[in-house]
Amino acid sequence: MFPAGVTEINNRVAVEAKDGQVCYVHGHLPVFQHEETDVRSFRMFTSQMIETGTVKPREIVETFGVPMVTVKRYMKVYRKHGVQAFYETKPRHSSASKLKGETLERAQQLLDQGQSVPEVAEELNVLGNTVHKAIRAGRLRRPPSQKKASPQQ
Repeated sequence: MFPAGVTEINNRVAVEAKDGQVCYVHGHLPVFQHEETDVRSFRMFTSQMIETGTVKPREIVETFGVPMVTVKRYMKVYRKHGVQAFYETKPRHSSASKLKGETLERAQQLLDQGQSVPEVAEELNVLGNTVHKAIRAGRLRRPPSQKKASPQQ
């Protein structure tokens, strides 16, 4: 993504990628530096330069080859949440299982009785995918008779 050597973003700002580091120069002074692999710092600093009027979004798109929609997305993050938003770890949204406690036990009982996954899901009023997910995660086990047969060779 970063051009080798010194590349002008505009007549005031240039960027140089060298030895795994990216350095932004305003006039003749270095103003910011980050590792080539540090995308968070790239997004933050380019958004900051756009917000302060140092560069235009189009100049970032042309210099680094990133889509305009991406530039606009991170400008919005910068405006709304500031610098820290680029470095905070966001909590991962994991869907909490609907199969817990008694419901999980009941699902296992139904599977042990020979009911199919769709039948178990219908009886428990959950999606079939929810039951399949619990099986894949090891929270439920299929009885030996319900395991998928391997294709004969």
